[in-house]
Amino acid sequence: MRSRALAGMSAPPVTVEVHLANGLPAFTIVGLPEAEVKEARDRVRAALQNARFEFPARRITVNLAPADLPKESGRFDLPIALGILAASEQIPADRLDDHEYAGELSLSGQLLPIRGALAMTCAIQREHQDHGQPRSFILPAANADEAALLPEAHILPARSLLEVCSHFSTRDPAARLQRHPPRSAVDVPAYPDFSDIKGQLQARRAMEVAAAGQHSILLVGPPGAGKSMLATRFPGILPPMTLEEALESAAVQSLSGSVDMDRWRQRPYRAPHHTASAVALVGGGCHFHALGRLNTNKRD
Repeated sequence: MRSRALAGMSAPPVTVEVHLANGLPAFTIVGLPEAEVKEARDRVRAALQNARFEFPARRITVNLAPADLPKESGRFDLPIALGILAASEQIPADRLDDHEYAGELSLSGQLLPIRGALAMTCAIQREHQDHGQPRSFILPAANADEAALLPEAHILPARSLLEVCSHFSTRDPAARLQRHPPRSAVDVPAYPDFSDIKGQLQARRAMEVAAAGQHSILLVGPPGAGKSMLATRFPGILPPMTLEEALESAAVQSLSGSVDMDRWRQRPYRAPHHTASAVALVGGGCHFHALGRLNTNKRD
């Protein structure tokens, strides 16, 4: 079973291996899993039982390779569950190789949204371009719009574990997962108009030069001088992002689980409060995905 981890902006491949052995029932996950991944044992067991599958009363060993890559979050729930079903011959194993999988399972077997879906989709597409190995990506339906921002991606959204299993168990095309269409262009909400600014000729000229040359600019002045008004209208005169830049910016937002689907083609604008701490600006904490306001503004 193929899946993806997250390591900064990249999404390295992870192979999920499942082995069933005779002996006292046990469920072990190895391969440098963090606590969130270890808890998959309880989620997967409950999801399989509530979906009316048989949970094997055997020694189950799940290996997440490579072993030196840390694995976090619940995105491995779906490939682990499918691996157990394939190893116990409840679904056909020979039809699982042409896909990649990611999704957190609820106890009822529903697929919950995950972080980094767009980053994983971009990694799958790059690997396809480099090695010529096209693979579909099965993921939660809540992440389908985000993943479909990449036009060439083959996205198969699913709402539950049962839908995924039916996709592999049936020959009826109507019962199989359908490809999510690429996201079409939408009317983008406009930023406040830069031409609304009256006066401030020197400041306007400086901001136009900064926008054209992609320079940094510092606005200094007393309260009420118009700094915030100028700043909020500045994104409206910035050069439009290329598709590659827009996807990179959206992938950064995807790491925190919040992609603005209306403005993803616009250069992002953030206005942190003047009392914001360093952690609020640049991110921090025990997980790399705790992004700050500057991180999510990567392409400004």
